Amino acid sequence: MSNEPCLLTPSQTVGPYFTLGLTPDNVETGFGPLITNEIRGDGEPITIRGKVFDGAGVPVNDAMLEIVQADGNGRLDAPEFLGFARAGTGEAADNSYTFKTVKPGPLGGEETPYICVIVFMRGMLLHACTRIYFADESANPNDPVFSRLPADRRETLLARRVETADAVSYEFDIHMQGERETVFLSLADAI
Repeated sequence: MSNEPCLLTPSQTVGPYFTLGLTPDNVETGFGPLITNEIRGDGEPITIRGKVFDGAGVPVNDAMLEIVQADGNGRLDAPEFLGFARAGTGEAADNSYTFKTVKPGPLGGEETPYICVIVFMRGMLLHACTRIYFADESANPNDPVFSRLPADRRETLLARRVETADAVSYEFDIHMQGERETVFLSLADAI
């Protein structure tokens, strides 16, 4: 055995470990995903849908998104609650992503409900982090992270509520570059 120090493995957008545990349901490999696009727990059931757009405004077909969130009572550590899910943009014909989750409650203090989003995709050596805030929350301007953003950039973090007879959903598009670029945060600010 060598006494040489081990080096860290660099961040990679794909491979050699990318597919382990990330295999989509529509690929027949004999094993399914370890994490799905669903979060179950206390709170109002919602669906979040959207697309990831590149700098030219074209929907990205191979982005992977992970979300981290509190339950409907604002608890990250609630018993029986896993506030983590993963979805890709290449499984739907229109390159959209979908999360089925619960609307999170505020974590406390001045924070309003939000969901942390981590984006992985081709061409990025490191992931990008952002937040989803809900446009129907009147306390958004009081949130310590949201309130620090320039007023004209805050809209890039707002998910629009869409109600149908039997469900509540939110639409949230992520623009990686360009005039409509989504505000991206440090990981410490995003979570």
